[in-house]
Amino acid sequence: MIVRFGYVAMSALLPNASPSKTMTATRFSQLADREAALRRLERLAEENLHNCMRLLRHNSAHDIQVFRFSSRLIPLATHEITAGWNPMAVLAPAFAEVGDYVQQHGMRTSLHPDHFTVLTSPRDEVYQYSLRDLRHQSGMLAAMGLDERAKCNIHIGGTYGDKMTALHRFCERCGKLDPAILSRLTLENDDKTYTALETLETCEKVGVPMVLDIHHHQVNPGNGEQIPELWLRIRETWDAAGIPPKIHASSPKSASMPKAHADYVDPEPLLTILKIIAPETPALDVMIEAKSERTKLCFN
Repeated sequence: MIVRFGYVAMSALLPNASPSKTMTATRFSQLADREAALRRLERLAEENLHNCMRLLRHNSAHDIQVFRFSSRLIPLATHEITAGWNPMAVLAPAFAEVGDYVQQHGMRTSLHPDHFTVLTSPRDEVYQYSLRDLRHQSGMLAAMGLDERAKCNIHIGGTYGDKMTALHRFCERCGKLDPAILSRLTLENDDKTYTALETLETCEKVGVPMVLDIHHHQVNPGNGEQIPELWLRIRETWDAAGIPPKIHASSPKSASMPKAHADYVDPEPLLTILKIIAPETPALDVMIEAKSERTKLCFN
């Protein structure tokens, strides 16, 4: 089995390279000249995309081919305060440069919209925001010239007091998504609400791949389902995508804070899973979710 490892958004080994520089809505509203404020946001976005290029070059130099972009490349892009603003024409060259580099170096990239993007919410304003954000995230990948193999990964969302109704709502709304958005969607099991099995069943219903988070499964195992029992079905959700399955790896911060991510990754749980699924999995990509600047995975 060929396993590639990647990381999320920013490397602490590369100084002054944040791809998420922003301006608060409060600060934006305080600026008297709205057009000048919008130009400032565009300059911040260009700086974020420039830092993305630095990160990608850093990754290439270290043979890292899996990377998650920051979902906040364009500050306040989906905030109501910037309604009517479309910075994509101005940012087109910078987005194209990022996408060209990704394709030239055979990298796998993705986005993870923030936790406010939930398709299960019964509140229409939350639903409309979620649609707006998914259009925006998908649009950034399209602006890079990346096809549907570049994914937007989300959680199913909340239950709002009735999990079955929420799941039905989610599936119904997925059926109404623009095909350009749905083709980029992946679903991830979460650490408190939707288990790996529930997420897998939902992926099978709506026809999108599943990203297995092994840490989330540790703290939210459902009725004791085991990953080896689910893996073949999880892997099959990726069959039509043309790319290897992807999983997330992180470790609990402590016994008292099991859901929080530790600074480092304990390799043993991941190594155990890799050994089990290896005979049936020719290739796999692993997204490391850890905050230390020197996270290391050491396998014998």
